Amino acid sequence: MSEHTPTIELDVGGMTCAACASRVEKKLNKLEGVTATVNYATERAVVSGSDDVASLVATVEKAGYTAAEATEDSDFHETASADRVASLRRRLALAAVITLPLGNLTIVLALVESLRFPMWQWLCVALAIPVVFWCALPFHKATWRNLRHGSFSMDTLVSLGVLSAFTWSVVTIIWSAEDTEGYWLGYGITPGGADAIYLEVAAAVTTFLLSGRYFEARARRSARDVLGALNALTPDTVRILEDGEDGPTERIVPIGRLRAGDRFVVRPGERIATDGTVVEGTTAIDTSMMTGEPVPAEIIDGGTVLGGTINLTGRIVVRADRVGAHTQVAQMAVLAEQAQARKAKMQTLVDKVVSVFVPVVIALALLTLLGWFAAGAGPRHAFSAAMSVLIIACPCALGLATPTALMVGVGRGGQLGILIKGQDALEASGAIDTVVLDKTGTLTTGTMACLEVAATGGWSEDDLLMLAAAVEEHSEHPVARAVCRRAEEQGVSDAALTQKVTGFEAHPGRGVSAGLPWNGAEVNVRIGNQAFAGVDPAPVQETLDAAAAAGRTAMLVVVDDALVGCLVVADEIKPSAPGAVAALKSMGLRTVLLTGDTEAAARHVADRIGIDDVVAGVLPTEKASTIERLQGEGTERHRVAMVGDGINDAAALASADLGLAVVSGTEIAMKSADIILVRQHLGVVPDAIGLARRTLRTIRGNLVWAFAYNVAAIPLAAAGLLNPLIAGLAMSLSSVFVVSNSLRLRGFNSSS
Repeated sequence: MSEHTPTIELDVGGMTCAACASRVEKKLNKLEGVTATVNYATERAVVSGSDDVASLVATVEKAGYTAAEATEDSDFHETASADRVASLRRRLALAAVITLPLGNLTIVLALVESLRFPMWQWLCVALAIPVVFWCALPFHKATWRNLRHGSFSMDTLVSLGVLSAFTWSVVTIIWSAEDTEGYWLGYGITPGGADAIYLEVAAAVTTFLLSGRYFEARARRSARDVLGALNALTPDTVRILEDGEDGPTERIVPIGRLRAGDRFVVRPGERIATDGTVVEGTTAIDTSMMTGEPVPAEIIDGGTVLGGTINLTGRIVVRADRVGAHTQVAQMAVLAEQAQARKAKMQTLVDKVVSVFVPVVIALALLTLLGWFAAGAGPRHAFSAAMSVLIIACPCALGLATPTALMVGVGRGGQLGILIKGQDALEASGAIDTVVLDKTGTLTTGTMACLEVAATGGWSEDDLLMLAAAVEEHSEHPVARAVCRRAEEQGVSDAALTQKVTGFEAHPGRGVSAGLPWNGAEVNVRIGNQAFAGVDPAPVQETLDAAAAAGRTAMLVVVDDALVGCLVVADEIKPSAPGAVAALKSMGLRTVLLTGDTEAAARHVADRIGIDDVVAGVLPTEKASTIERLQGEGTERHRVAMVGDGINDAAALASADLGLAVVSGTEIAMKSADIILVRQHLGVVPDAIGLARRTLRTIRGNLVWAFAYNVAAIPLAAAGLLNPLIAGLAMSLSSVFVVSNSLRLRGFNSSS
């Protein structure tokens, strides 16, 4: 499908299980040219191939659900979620209020014949009716919707179990005498005529299942709130600065009226409205909510700030550079939401299992009923076993195992500066055994720094640096910027001297030259490599050799054809790099440095950081093939993760089993990656892999629990060893366990 194919997102309401999502997905995919994916956890459909929103909504509604186009300011899910929780709470409250006296009444009268009174069983029927037909209505409505479409869902099992228990009780009350066979309740056989005990089972099962659905709905809402925290970072209003006759004035307007180029004021304690550049003032910015950096960033005039961060100290005026959907926080929220719409292999498997599981369970329940009759058991025992199979087999936990863990994992990652773009990244993380790290911009700062000033020929270091900075101030080269910064830091920069420079000329790939007055005379200055300098470097040879061994760049400074010293510049290693590499190695991962630098330079960096292996001298076009070669080394295929930031890393990121791109990198690199790393501290790399692995373990644990629970419970129910009441409680607890287990991911903490 072409990149111009329209994509529409729909909010879908009324889904109660993964089978519902599957049904909506099938209906949408039947439309001509349409490809749709429906996610039960986010209750959202992503549809490609059609821009007819009305037709798409109508298709969803014909399937028995509600739908609306998802927009930036839509409160569809908030409203629907609140309504659903409130409805479940009301039904649960009524069910609990009725079930308690109904249970006591039926149990006492069923066990103590002397306390029975005329029509006591019909009183129990009257109490059970509102529970069975109103409190359990969500299950019945879903079942009827399924039957109209010729399909089954998990609600079908619940509805059948509740209605069967109620109907069987009424039928046996009408046709049975009080001297008939009693009912096994788990602690003995009841006296004859205790058939109303099934009414309590119907009411209690409804109560248990409603409680499970209620707490599940609240938990899912809580999980969605974790992800929604990204959207909440942007303030609703902004203090725009407008020019008036009496000077600039501040005016508070809705955030939607802010445009790129507008100036706005941020006072101490306020949240910055959008991405921009500070044009007035200095301050400290708390970026922890956006990037996870615990230390506030010092911002001066000309510095950049991100929307969603908090101004801590001074009043600043910011020029808006990106607004609305173009801001970093908005892009993070969009990518996080898109990640929810992806389905991984495990979830696809679960959906297929659920689609065939329900009819199989119904068949097993019928076989159980017939089997017990064939074995000579009484109708109560046979019916109890069959109903227990229906209730306990309800695989709600299967439908929740993957999406709830993914939702919470992605949301927690967003809070820690880790943006997981899809569940395929989680699956890849579990098998990773090698991490390849790009050097420049990833392990290093990407900014050149002047690390050493070596003077000779009677010159002082300060004079040498002042002279070099006066010339380099006229160049925009990164090396020149490094020299000028070093001069400013040491307090030896001289603006007057810089203005007197004449005849400045840049020699690409070699150096720069210029003339300037020095000690009353005009001197000619050359700064560059040895070939350009044209002098004997012997006086500073030791410095040159050390720089070469460390992979640094050394420039000779020549005044009137006499060597006066050399300057050593380098791309500094990030302080967080050694700790990050150590954390990766502690996770059992092999680390590899991938760079276009020389072997000696790369090895020096690798040794300082603690990286295991080095692949040096690699051209940008060769990085992807290098990843493929690493994957194929040895007798078994290696699973390789790639961490990079540049355009030349894009192909390698896409070729790797798991691609991680730092957010300071290029847009194409981030699009090629599976995980985007927002936090600048390199500890985010092991954090990302650790969070992905823990999320994957949670998903697997959820699935193992759900499958094992059903596999173990169905035979017990079919053997008549589980009371229907106990079966309903166990099934509800299974779903609550899965959701609660997923919510534990909120406690994942950064190691850095």
